[in-house]
Amino acid sequence: MSIPYRWIIVAAGALMTCVALGAMFSLAIFQEPIAIETGWSHAGIASAMTLNFIVMGIGGFLWGTASDRFGPRIVVLIGAGGLGLALVLASRAESLLQFQLTYGILVGLAASTFFAPMIATTTGWFEQNRSLAVSLVSAGMGVAPMTISPFARWLISAYDWRTAMLLIGVTAWVLLIPAALLVRRPPAEAGAAAALISNGEQPKLSQVFRSPQFIVLGLTFAACCAAHSGPIFHMVSYATICGIAPMAAVSIYSVEGLAGLGGRLLYGGLADRIGVKPVLVAGLLVQAIALATYLFVSRLGEFYVMAIIFGSAYGGIMPLYAVLAREYFGPRIIGTVFGAATMLSSLGMAFGPLIGGWIFDTFHNYSWLFIGSALVGLGAAAIALAFPPLSRAKTTEPALSASA
Repeated sequence: MSIPYRWIIVAAGALMTCVALGAMFSLAIFQEPIAIETGWSHAGIASAMTLNFIVMGIGGFLWGTASDRFGPRIVVLIGAGGLGLALVLASRAESLLQFQLTYGILVGLAASTFFAPMIATTTGWFEQNRSLAVSLVSAGMGVAPMTISPFARWLISAYDWRTAMLLIGVTAWVLLIPAALLVRRPPAEAGAAAALISNGEQPKLSQVFRSPQFIVLGLTFAACCAAHSGPIFHMVSYATICGIAPMAAVSIYSVEGLAGLGGRLLYGGLADRIGVKPVLVAGLLVQAIALATYLFVSRLGEFYVMAIIFGSAYGGIMPLYAVLAREYFGPRIIGTVFGAATMLSSLGMAFGPLIGGWIFDTFHNYSWLFIGSALVGLGAAAIALAFPPLSRAKTTEPALSASA
């Protein structure tokens, strides 16, 4: 092939994360039209997103383990079929409970088949430029607000929210199924001796999950996602309250996505050069400061500036957790380990939309959402400082493997 197949894996992974996670996060665009037409509360609609994250977290762990055992292709094919079906069913929901179950559970279960398995698969295809490759796959999440979200907004304006959601489900089938067929296992790695598995023996998962490396990884990932999930989900509503027109408010969401794409390239490239930990800590601090600054913005230009800073920070650091997982735990159980870390991060993500909806319904503004999110973001940076040096992880491996 003129193009090394590993880059086809990257392209397929980027497309899948864009469509799958973009479709899931488009609930932020659907929230207001659904509330107006149905009379359902903002908190009730946002709770579907909370269910998304809970189910996605559990599913990410299960699908990551399945990917290690059966290969990634069958996993993402199941997800491709399931995501389209879930969106079609959610578009037909006649009650809030039906919507919460279909969008919250089925969409979350289907979307979880893509992120952890494809990120884990990509780490196996690359030895050099691994942070950059993982960042490019994750970049699909950044492209989604520039594609799926405006597409959803246009469909809602042209038709109604039910037709729009149904058409997005059909689009998911059309795009995801062919992409899933391109996915292959990474080639066998000669002398695969990475991090905790360098002598060829696989440690017990119970030991891995109790290790300081995994504990810090999981807690940092969870706190990071808890910090930004609420502001991301409610950003369009917040901008609208500040007097920004609906379509312009959606454009803020799109600028965040574009900045996230640039942030993934920037932070991924820096991590390949100076190390993952310092880049991660710096990005977490930028994210926390940006969240606090949102309290002082009200004009469209100010929102755009903050969208660039905030989007590049949270978008840039998200792929780095997978790189750390690979460096600490090696290739053989990367799907399981990163799936477990993703599960913790999804639990962190789960409460942001729900708490944000409750704050708005109670106080009729989002000030406390941004204050609380900034504090949680600072906590994530503090936890990340406790990451053990990679050299320590490597030297502890023989004892861990021997006890296995």
